[in-house]
Amino acid sequence: MSKKILTKRENEIFSKLIDNKSTKQIARELFISEKTVRNHISNVMQKLGVNGRASAVVELIRLGEINV
Repeated sequence: MSKKILTKRENEIFSKLIDNKSTKQIARELFISEKTVRNHISNVMQKLGVNGRASAVVELIRLGEINV
């Protein structure tokens, strides 16, 4: 079994991004700050070596990390 790339929180955030939630909505739903949401997204983009949220989502789907 391959090692997971996303932490539990990162997975929660990207699942909400796929549901077309804004940073503000995600922060509110997860009881964290908008800055924390942006930091998690940036961390994932850095892990994947991509620029932009959409590229991160595409790569995570390709890797089987998230499902749509």
